[in-house]
Amino acid sequence: MPLTLPDTMKPARDSNPVHAAEVVIPSDCDAARRVQDQIEQLLVAQRACDRDIFCVKLALEEALVNAIKHGNGLDRAKKVHVRYRLAGDRFEVSITDEGPGFDPDDVPDPTALENLERPCGRGLMLMRHYMSRVEYQGRGNTVAMSKTLCPSK
Repeated sequence: MPLTLPDTMKPARDSNPVHAAEVVIPSDCDAARRVQDQIEQLLVAQRACDRDIFCVKLALEEALVNAIKHGNGLDRAKKVHVRYRLAGDRFEVSITDEGPGFDPDDVPDPTALENLERPCGRGLMLMRHYMSRVEYQGRGNTVAMSKTLCPSK
């Protein structure tokens, strides 16, 4: 399903266009993959380097899966709200689920010896590693991430 931009988020008319969109999807992994693919296509079209595309794609996948699985409890009636923006060398995305939220400080450190064989916390760790900034907002059901992109080729 193609994404349509609200009038307030149309690309700017300058040499450094802004690409932005807002989309609402059901709590469904196929819908999440479509959003990921659209964002990847945008990054490729803007000549982002392969490493940055990989970083954004991986962090985005982790955040979307967390919203669908942990936030919305796989309830297809609940929605995931995705807003993203690419302006120059900066990609920004926020993902909001309709779940109760959580405190990221309560998630065990996956690198601690006692947690090495436990699956929890790895996605959050990957998001922090691959993005320039990761913040949780509100009651913890919104994650805002950004990535400063390497200079285009």
